Amino acid sequence: MGRGAAANGNGRAVLSAGALSSMTRYEQPRPRRQGLRLVGRILLWVVGVLTMVAASLGGGVYLFFHESVKAVVARSPEAQIAARQLNIALPNQPAVALVIGHDKRFGERGPSRSDTVMMLRVDPETEAVSMLSFPRDLDVPILCQPGVVRFQGKINAAFSECGVSGTLNTVRALTNVPINYLITVNFRAFKQVVNTLGGVWIDVDRRYFNDNSGLGAGFRYATIDIRPGYQRLNGSNALDFVRYRHGDNDLYRSARQQLFVKAVKEQLSDSVGAFDLPRIVGAVTQNVQIVKGGNKVLSGTEVLEYAVLAYKLPPGHFFQSRIGGLTESFQAEYKLSTDPANIQDAVRDFVSPDVEAPEKAAAVALGRKLPARRAPRPREVSVVVLNGNGVEGAAASASYLLSERGYQTLSPPGNAPANAPPPRTRYFRTEIYYDPARAKGKLAAQGLANLFGSAHVTRGIPPGHLRRLAGGAMTLIVVGQTFHNTLAPAPIDKTPPRRPANVRKDPKESAALLRSVRRRVDFRLMVPTIVERGSNLDTDQPLRIYKINKEHKALRLVFRLNATEYWGIQQTDWDGAPVLSDKSFTHRLKDGRTYDFYYSGPQLHMVVLRYRGATYWVVNTLVDTLSNETMIAIAKGLKPLPAK
Repeated sequence: MGRGAAANGNGRAVLSAGALSSMTRYEQPRPRRQGLRLVGRILLWVVGVLTMVAASLGGGVYLFFHESVKAVVARSPEAQIAARQLNIALPNQPAVALVIGHDKRFGERGPSRSDTVMMLRVDPETEAVSMLSFPRDLDVPILCQPGVVRFQGKINAAFSECGVSGTLNTVRALTNVPINYLITVNFRAFKQVVNTLGGVWIDVDRRYFNDNSGLGAGFRYATIDIRPGYQRLNGSNALDFVRYRHGDNDLYRSARQQLFVKAVKEQLSDSVGAFDLPRIVGAVTQNVQIVKGGNKVLSGTEVLEYAVLAYKLPPGHFFQSRIGGLTESFQAEYKLSTDPANIQDAVRDFVSPDVEAPEKAAAVALGRKLPARRAPRPREVSVVVLNGNGVEGAAASASYLLSERGYQTLSPPGNAPANAPPPRTRYFRTEIYYDPARAKGKLAAQGLANLFGSAHVTRGIPPGHLRRLAGGAMTLIVVGQTFHNTLAPAPIDKTPPRRPANVRKDPKESAALLRSVRRRVDFRLMVPTIVERGSNLDTDQPLRIYKINKEHKALRLVFRLNATEYWGIQQTDWDGAPVLSDKSFTHRLKDGRTYDFYYSGPQLHMVVLRYRGATYWVVNTLVDTLSNETMIAIAKGLKPLPAK
């Protein structure tokens, strides 16, 4: 060892550290205190390895995500043709997607049929998602090409006769709503996605059963056997549930489809983690096509932004619009028809949902003071409109439309021309400026932006010519090229008026059933002492007791309202149901108990009571027929089953 050793480092003799000198002092082996350095080096290696793994995983996820996005873009020539007919989606603006679910039954010949035609609207400004379903048997003008009516028939005939473009042109002509995305999915994809999620938790309102016994070949429907209660449905059962219409009609089938979409959203927000996404995306990319307006390629950023918005959606901001006034006819074939005004009312609710509806409806039902109005009324807002698109009369048209809505429309001072000043005289999007010194100026500008659809809100009116043209108004609007002489419909206040609860006292009807099963559950059962006046326990399956989520017991009481509508009471000691995570409000009522309220727009869909570790849900019908006051009265009437 030392200077006399060979310097080749062959492992037998080692040249000592330090400069070559006549004498070198060193120690071997190393002292114990060097153990801290060893630990530090090990930690450094661990961090390095984890960093490399994270970087590799992140890169793999990035590549997988972008390859998956590429996989869902239009592959068929028909979808690519339809892409050229869509409207371009603008950043940070409301976007509308048309969803077409199609397939054919086993053994059928001919083209596929569209069993599902639904529009989805996402508004990042108000953080709201709205749905509008079209019953497949709705009698409408069918357009295979824009502006050309081929025939009058069921809306699902547009797909079988003219394909994707036919459904797109028919829905757009029917609603006059710009459509930015087109999503087509077949039933195989539906089942795969549901199974990839591990099933979807759905609240089933009643017993669904059909085995085609005694029916001829021309009268058969899809077989189904699903029992009532909150449960996880696999792909096949979920498809049977959303497609079922034997015993009711397309109005309720559309409601089941919307219930399914909402249930998926609840489950994704509540129990799906980052490691589940690759499986879900992989299932979607096999059978789903997404077409974007302008014939542009869908970007990963867009998908991520919409996913984040849906994940963070505030409670009560998921709106379900329905077409009312539907009547049935049995002439040459079964059809549904309605006054065109009913369709336009549904479209108005769809494009302009009232995000304050749940809060207002809760205040009315509970007899409390309505919340203070946040946005100013139109008559309190002064506005000057300038022409920024170069189209003659655009500013005058916009000013007139705003005055029709009740706004204080002003002319530029000194009779100055209502034109955007140089150097910028051409605007693509409408610009809305507001005076921050005025109370509720920002809220007023946001309300105006909703009317123009594609508009950008800016704090403060720029100094110079623009400020002089504003003349002291609260807001200044410069209309851009996206303005086409129309305004979006203003939200209609759908707050239901307060009315007495339509209930009756009947503590004995359910008590006997509950007493017979009390030993089969580990929690205290509740007796509904108050029920809806015209309801009775269902004769098919009034009570079901079952195991939920493998560990917990659950019980469902089913009440029949009429031939096609059912409401129920769910009781369970499982507090982790995904549906419970989306409550709108929590209220402590005069009876001293606390209740969770779950709203769908202005309608109260569910009231939940928590008592000694168990939850008790009063669930409205599929179309929320029971009034808000009736729902609250039933929930307050829940009383513990007396001891034996």
